[in-house]
Amino acid sequence: MSTFKVVTPIDGTIYKEIEYHTPKDMENALTKAKKAQKVWRKTSIEERGEYIRKFIDIISSKSEDIAIELAYQMGRPVLYGTLEIRGLKERAEYMLKIAKESLEPFYPEKKEGFERYIVKEPLGVVVVLSPWNYPFLTSVNVIVPALLAGNAVLLRHSTQTPLVAHRYKEAFDEAGLPEGLFDYLHLKHSDAANLMADKRVDGVYFTGSVKGGIEVQKAVSHKFIPCGLELGGKDPAYVRTDADLEYSVQNLVDGSFFNSGQSCCGVERIYVDEKVYDDFVERFVEVTKEYKLGNSLDKKTTIGPMVKTSAANFVRGQIKEAISKGAKSLVDESLFPLSKEGTPYLAPTVLVDVDHSMRVMFEESFGPVVGIMKVRDDEEALKLMNDSDYGLTASIWSKDKEAAREISKELETGTVYLNRCDYLDPALAWTGVKETGRGVTLSKFGFDHVTRVKSIHFKEL
Repeated sequence: MSTFKVVTPIDGTIYKEIEYHTPKDMENALTKAKKAQKVWRKTSIEERGEYIRKFIDIISSKSEDIAIELAYQMGRPVLYGTLEIRGLKERAEYMLKIAKESLEPFYPEKKEGFERYIVKEPLGVVVVLSPWNYPFLTSVNVIVPALLAGNAVLLRHSTQTPLVAHRYKEAFDEAGLPEGLFDYLHLKHSDAANLMADKRVDGVYFTGSVKGGIEVQKAVSHKFIPCGLELGGKDPAYVRTDADLEYSVQNLVDGSFFNSGQSCCGVERIYVDEKVYDDFVERFVEVTKEYKLGNSLDKKTTIGPMVKTSAANFVRGQIKEAISKGAKSLVDESLFPLSKEGTPYLAPTVLVDVDHSMRVMFEESFGPVVGIMKVRDDEEALKLMNDSDYGLTASIWSKDKEAAREISKELETGTVYLNRCDYLDPALAWTGVKETGRGVTLSKFGFDHVTRVKSIHFKEL
């Protein structure tokens, strides 16, 4: 028997020990999925939607218990745990709402003597590989649209958050979803690669690191199937001289440190107009000091441990390197007694006097640290914001919508925010450029990524 252990970041103890699935289990799941999908694709969108609606209600009713499980598995404070399921509900309900219009046939202008239209057909069996940091939100983006479009789904979730996969399966089973249409597999990397490479798999969707994305591409390199990759970011924010500072600070502190900074679209670098720089930094530091670093199960805790000590050590290395090159840390770590070397507990860190020679300003941190730089004008801010290998989101903080619109035209990123950050609107396409990856989830365009088009071209005799 081969197993893996879920080590909780709360205290380093073993929270769960779970068996890996075997190649035989994988074969059974693929066989069932392929068979079930052939029937499912013939059902109406309305019928599929009824199962999804029941699933949403069932999993939403378990949000309090799920919040505690998430705290144990990946360290997010229980204070915020239910937000994950609230987000799942918002996204799933929106995709359910727009499914029919997004999947309906397209009819070009009429041509005498011909019947012509384009239909969207399900791919077949799709594999979703999801990470631990937002374990429900990253997975629901594909799972619900894929099922609504007529696909079967196999979920391989992170071994840090395996109970998320169990929760999905329990809720779908309780909703009465036909057997085989959704299943999960706990797989070692080699077995996951074999699953993706299997000829019965018709699409793969991965959220994770650039390195992981490359391995996914390798696994499917011998066949031509959709391969969605969301691979991270180094998301910038630009605070213009006309920004509402109090509002901007409150939102950017949250965008930098929520979930201990472990968010693909979290704010990792901030550029502030020199005219308001000092005031902004002073306010930012004061708000940061209000955080309470502690045990994730304590409802007073507002920032919990990072997922692993190794992850915290990586961020500590970035901070030390920046300070050695002249950066200054403005938040006294002693204000956060649990923040200690050799633990996953890391105080929120604000660095100034930073530049792009420092790793913390160009290398993804995925932790509670942010660098703040002074800029002269829009042109300098734009140049620095685009100076990155990533392009997931960027935010502008200003009262001038037209100025923000002009800046947005030049930003190399998938989403541009004005006066908000670190949020996915299900009506908008979630996508990225450069090493952030490729593909689209959410919005009506998310359905395009889990379907293929077929043209119907009939000549009347």
